[in-house]
Amino acid sequence: AAINIFCKALNIADLNGFRNEFPQEYLDTIEKMIVFYANVSFPDYTNPCFSDAKLTNKKEMLKNYRSWSKMFPKNQFIKYLATDGKEGALPEYLSKGFLKSGFFVFRNSWGTDAMQMVVKAGPKAFWHCQPDNGTFELWFNGRNLFPDTGAYVYAGSAEVMKLRNWFRQTRVHNTLTLDGRNLETTQSVTGLWQPEGKEQILVTENPGYKGLKHRRTVFLVDQAYFVIVDEATGNARGTVNLNYHFREGEVNVDAEKNMVTTAYEGPSNVKLQCFPEKSASLRAEEGWRSTAYRQRVARTSVAFDTNKDDAEAVRYITVIYPVKDVAAYPVLEAKFLNKGYDEKGVEVEVSVNGTVRRLASRLN
Repeated sequence: AAINIFCKALNIADLNGFRNEFPQEYLDTIEKMIVFYANVSFPDYTNPCFSDAKLTNKKEMLKNYRSWSKMFPKNQFIKYLATDGKEGALPEYLSKGFLKSGFFVFRNSWGTDAMQMVVKAGPKAFWHCQPDNGTFELWFNGRNLFPDTGAYVYAGSAEVMKLRNWFRQTRVHNTLTLDGRNLETTQSVTGLWQPEGKEQILVTENPGYKGLKHRRTVFLVDQAYFVIVDEATGNARGTVNLNYHFREGEVNVDAEKNMVTTAYEGPSNVKLQCFPEKSASLRAEEGWRSTAYRQRVARTSVAFDTNKDDAEAVRYITVIYPVKDVAAYPVLEAKFLNKGYDEKGVEVEVSVNGTVRRLASRLN
């Protein structure tokens, strides 16, 4: 919508002979907006529904890209999307970070069979932005496995605002909360972004509550699976919740093993298993996601709860392993190698079917 507002202004100027009143910087900004949107969108032309974003579709987006391609005919990426891959070219890179706005894309290919995670962890924002720093969506082989809760409704009476505020809650996003409360501060800072290699890494920190900072480290390992390390530090007391929300469909929850596995039809499923450093309980939450304005579907949502009754950090390792065949779910193990919270980074050991990997982030 924002891109097209900019484009309409330019089109009206063209019709009235005022194109020269717009500096090249204005056109460059529009082009960058399109390239950003193309990067965070999924292979089926849909987009993450962070904050108040509307879920679009391929037909609508092909129309947009065709219009945008006429405005920027030299941009091969836009041309590729406008022609559904018949002309133009994809970027040479796969993963891409937008550090100023705090959006990060892990990707192992550009095809519909790709695995792609989009993480939202940016600076302070306002009305259309929800308090969801650290959240993500994950696409795998034709399906969005962790779709955002969405917006459902925008504004209105007290009754309408009650509905809006439910969908805006921090706890209904794939991120960490304290006592299930909304974040008090949304001001994420990027500690590390390493978008290449066998171990791609993102480290982002948010001072979410008075007395509690959340550091999230995301590893993409061998372009095959994700390891997420969440660390809550500070002198705050309460229950630290690590929240995850799955798409609608059959989902199996094993509280004893801190494990969730999906059983969707088709070749796109996922195993999520959490390895908390301290004792944690797995709890089912109310789960919904909005698919369009005033439309919602039920889904499985869970939280891993750990009591924080002192100044020691609460730390979790979560392994997210997508598979095409549910019979291929691996046996997972994980543990911390560094004792306690370390400002300079984290080191963990992960085992997948007995194959051990050591993962480490090193901050300046």
